[in-house]
Amino acid sequence: MRLSNTGRWSLAALVVVAALIVAIWPRGDSEETGSRSYADYGVPTAAPQERASGDTPEALAGVRAEAALSACPAPAPGAVPAGPLAGIGLECLSDGGRIDVGAALAGKPALVNLWAYWCGPCARELPALQEYAQRAGDAVTVLTVHQDPKEGNALSALTEYGVHLPGVQDGTGKIAAAVGAPNVLPVTVLVRADGTVAGVLPVPFESADQIADAVREKLGVSV
Repeated sequence: MRLSNTGRWSLAALVVVAALIVAIWPRGDSEETGSRSYADYGVPTAAPQERASGDTPEALAGVRAEAALSACPAPAPGAVPAGPLAGIGLECLSDGGRIDVGAALAGKPALVNLWAYWCGPCARELPALQEYAQRAGDAVTVLTVHQDPKEGNALSALTEYGVHLPGVQDGTGKIAAAVGAPNVLPVTVLVRADGTVAGVLPVPFESADQIADAVREKLGVSV
């Protein structure tokens, strides 16, 4: 039996519709255990601003006080900022003031952790990072870097995690760009006392011991 012209067009339309259904049908995702990219969470890969417009000092006052974060590091006497982080000015999460990250870290080995409030692996890693920081004491400076404009969400998340590490707000990803970090979270950046980068590690740590091993390997500091 021969199809009429109308029949042919109807058949062609059905084929096109079927192809579209196949193309957009949701696929099941396997369980993720490693670092996740911004796209995995539906987050834009380029944050448009350092801090969300609604996160004014007045709006953040309550959550900032509740988070009770440690003060950001201060420059060591006589230390000269150098390396890719020198000159990067960001807001300190603990009090809303601004610091020069390179200057604040100069003169001492540092661990800089990139994270975001929506990152599941980050939520598991941050308590281990705090345990490591308590163990390291003054031997290594530990600084967290929030990689999303929603600063209020970051402060609330840290309160929920019971993490009080010093941190900065970096919604535009200045530090990630400066060190060439990949587009995943979490990322740990290990910085030598002279400001040069010893390692960029795009892997989530599960324990303080794992973090200590990485610091010992890359920075030569054992704690």
